[in-house]
Amino acid sequence: MTLESVEKKQDYMSNLKDGFIDFVAGSLGGIALVYVGQPLDTVKVKMQTFPSIYKGMINCFVKTVKTDGIIRGLYAGTVPAVVANVAENSVLFTAYGGCQKVVSKILGIEKVEDLSSLGNACAGFFAAFFSSLTLCPTELIKCKLQAMHEMQNQMNTTNKITTRIGPWELTRNILREQGIRGLFMGLTSTIVREMPGYFFFFGGYEVTRELLAKPNQKRDDIGWQKTMIAGAVGGTVLWLVIFPADVVKSRIQVQNLKTPALVVMKDIIEQEGIGALYNGLKPTLIRTIPATAMLFITYEYSKKLIHGFVNN
Repeated sequence: MTLESVEKKQDYMSNLKDGFIDFVAGSLGGIALVYVGQPLDTVKVKMQTFPSIYKGMINCFVKTVKTDGIIRGLYAGTVPAVVANVAENSVLFTAYGGCQKVVSKILGIEKVEDLSSLGNACAGFFAAFFSSLTLCPTELIKCKLQAMHEMQNQMNTTNKITTRIGPWELTRNILREQGIRGLFMGLTSTIVREMPGYFFFFGGYEVTRELLAKPNQKRDDIGWQKTMIAGAVGGTVLWLVIFPADVVKSRIQVQNLKTPALVVMKDIIEQEGIGALYNGLKPTLIRTIPATAMLFITYEYSKKLIHGFVNN
């Protein structure tokens, strides 16, 4: 075996190991994000989809607890949310690590750690395409479960959906009535939301880590408190950029709209005003600060822990 083939095999094994570590660390981060942020995510989806029912975030929160309780109300859709976030973040961070290497190679940078914040943002942009394909079906189920009570009242019937329907039964109903395409309703708006969103997500995270690092200190060594701050900044920037697209996606998925995303957005602006594209922004921002802080701290430190375990 030649030296070149040995080096190629070593590179392949190293990339495989790094991809596996990113996959596991991203999965753990996704689980942490859901359990911290699910209640306010439910409030966000309800306000986005049925803005006329609720007067504001607190009103929606209180009504949900009174009507359905904490577990069935605020934590409705938790199982698909965990599945969605594990699927999204495991694929996202695995693809992100791979895209970082590709961007580094294109720019002629030897180490991924030396990639600029802009380079990391570009890697996040491309990685989001792959995560969108796994996120769309699971998020569709999550949104439908979160807004089920309102949909049932609007339909004024229980012949298709009951208050006790679970994620697996709902998935079977969609597959039976609409086929596999039904699970990918809102895919275009998901991709339109995710790709620019994660450009700013990872860009905001890396820029903040750079700003918080002391002179001659690496971004990876800034400590858990500053890592959490950087994660919170990344999450805040993400939602400020993508929120109108997220409102459109929620409407399409919950209400089974066949209309193109741009037409749905145009109709919302004309009928409800541009402010309707920001319904649910407040609970989203309140939720995303602790949730994305927890996502990144879990991801970064579990990644370090696994690296240490594998390399010893």
